[in-house]
Amino acid sequence: MRIVLGVGGGIAAYKVASLLRLFTEAGHDVTVIPTEAATRFVGVATWEALSGHPVSNSVFDEVHTVNHVRLGHEAELIVVAPATADLLARAATGQANDLLTNTLLMAGGPVLMAPAMHTEMWRHPATQANVETLRSRGITVLEPATGRLTGADSGPGRLPEPEAIFAAALALAGAPAVPNTVPTTASAAGPLAGLTVTVSAGGTREPLDPVRFLGNRSSGKQGVALAVAAREAGARVRLLAAHMDVPAPAGVEVVQVETALELRKAALHAAADSDVVIMAAAVADFRPADVSGTKIKKRDDVADPVISLVRNPDILRELVEVRDAASRNQLIVGFAAETGDADGDVLEYAQAKLRRKACDLLVVNQVGQNQVFGQDSNAVVILSRSGSEPQEASGSKSDVAAAVIDRISAELSRVVPPA
Repeated sequence: MRIVLGVGGGIAAYKVASLLRLFTEAGHDVTVIPTEAATRFVGVATWEALSGHPVSNSVFDEVHTVNHVRLGHEAELIVVAPATADLLARAATGQANDLLTNTLLMAGGPVLMAPAMHTEMWRHPATQANVETLRSRGITVLEPATGRLTGADSGPGRLPEPEAIFAAALALAGAPAVPNTVPTTASAAGPLAGLTVTVSAGGTREPLDPVRFLGNRSSGKQGVALAVAAREAGARVRLLAAHMDVPAPAGVEVVQVETALELRKAALHAAADSDVVIMAAAVADFRPADVSGTKIKKRDDVADPVISLVRNPDILRELVEVRDAASRNQLIVGFAAETGDADGDVLEYAQAKLRRKACDLLVVNQVGQNQVFGQDSNAVVILSRSGSEPQEASGSKSDVAAAVIDRISAELSRVVPPA
């Protein structure tokens, strides 16, 4: 496969040499395009030696081959790592002031960008807006890893490990992974090391006919953030992905589902070998009783259709019942998107739901117009069946995910004595 590997001007550029080695050892033909700033971190000679190709960042080199057009046309995959805040901004605004940004504008195949920057830069509204713009155009922008950054600080913004980027890139291009190169991004020393965590994310869709469906506003961002946080805590992570507006993170097993019934089947199967199950997906409470095999037509001579709904199974409650019947040592976490009304507030409804579901933890947030769904921030209250005090967490969805995973780790430490 012909790959263009763009390298941004960040300290994490040194890690990309290992990513280049993974691509070339897997038999791929890689052309490296570093930005001018990137060559201050890793020199051109390194990229040429590892790729076996001449390396340039100028549109004025090899003009006779129309290089700034040819590279994007010929590339079957473009990977950019590290994708700095500056590079994300230039790509989002369609700038073409060097060879890499020209090549991105000419790209005809899949593009994957792996961000790396300080936490404040990653969380800045401008960067988040640029990421959303790129994703809306079909570019895959990975979530950065959480960990030690340049200097003494740490947080989200770390470049994902080369093995994780490699696996995500090949999956995006539909290329098979090479044996013994499956990413292992989990920390062996993390609080969830050695455990299997299943996370559901996104919104289910219930078909009305071959064209239409009943759905919800879930973007999958919180579920993806939970999968990333669990992975960074050392767990083997399985993501049950319904419809999502964001890509699945690298380094996790992904099971695609669409309807509530498909999610139920996948969740029951996945729970059989899971130490923790986090049901963050927005599951439709109802589905159409009948699904038309053809598109429902709007006709003046026919009465408006009446759609009858039937109740979907309570997946969370069923998972708890199956666990208890098998006496399985497993922690189950539910999510509740609630709105208050004249009969009760959000927490009152959530406490009642916790009693009905009987899960160990219930993560509650208030939803509404411009709240939670599709947003990059969240504010939740974590309720416990044990009766401990409610815990509040807020900030970015990565911050909330980290708080939930920390709470899960604490619950496991309390219930299960260390070996």
